[in-house]
Amino acid sequence: MSLTNPWLAALSAIFLWWISTGLILWRVRRADNEGHDAHLWSVLLGLPLLLAGIVGLNETLSDTSAFGAYLAFLSALAVWAWVELAFLSGIITGPNTKPCPENLSLPLRFLRAVGTILWHELVLIALLATIALMTQDAANIFGLWTFAILFFARISAKLNLFFGVPRIHTEFLPRPLQHLASHFRHAPMNWVFPLSITLLSYASYCWLERASAASTPGALIGFTLLSALTLLALLEHWFMVIPLPDQKLWRWMLPERKPQLQGKPQPALHTTLKETPHGL
Repeated sequence: MSLTNPWLAALSAIFLWWISTGLILWRVRRADNEGHDAHLWSVLLGLPLLLAGIVGLNETLSDTSAFGAYLAFLSALAVWAWVELAFLSGIITGPNTKPCPENLSLPLRFLRAVGTILWHELVLIALLATIALMTQDAANIFGLWTFAILFFARISAKLNLFFGVPRIHTEFLPRPLQHLASHFRHAPMNWVFPLSITLLSYASYCWLERASAASTPGALIGFTLLSALTLLALLEHWFMVIPLPDQKLWRWMLPERKPQLQGKPQPALHTTLKETPHGL
């Protein structure tokens, strides 16, 4: 099957989303079973992934071929994957590492929730700005669009989990992030969800329309990859509402969670934000 086949591009985006998410979950679970130092080593040993992503983005700036679109997409995913590994490992999170007290007002609860992920969000914003500067006036900006989709879809997911959704998983929450559970809540619906679905649906339509009107193989593949990624983000938002066992996509590949190692006891896993399955 040729690299210029849009079906191959769509299937590649789905596979990369699934396998990269699974590998991150697997590594975090392994580190959970080995202790806190293992989380730190995961992030340090993963630094070549970040470097390779940045180098790949730089190398594709002038490459308008189908291969250039694939490489820019993969490079952006590599950068994103390292930041998510650092977050799920508890290395780059936020200044607030305590559970949220009960009965706080909405503004106070929001501020405390932001405090749990502040450093992570600042790193993502800095990387998005860096990639935007790198790709300014570049012929190939699919890496920038890939990272931007992941960034804004993740912000949307976090807001929905904060205001409340019907389905919130617990099994993928790593030990360093157990305090996050108290900042999100179950609810039948919230005002952000319809807005999120509308925007993601419109973005998907825009990418598909550009793919259908593409005049070069590189543009066809690039916009197909963006379409698939945005549709996956849309699907993951629906997973917060529709009772489907999406966690089974990754559960089978994870090692069993061992009993808590010696050290400070952790709060119970009573709820969690759906961080891990969302676009890496």
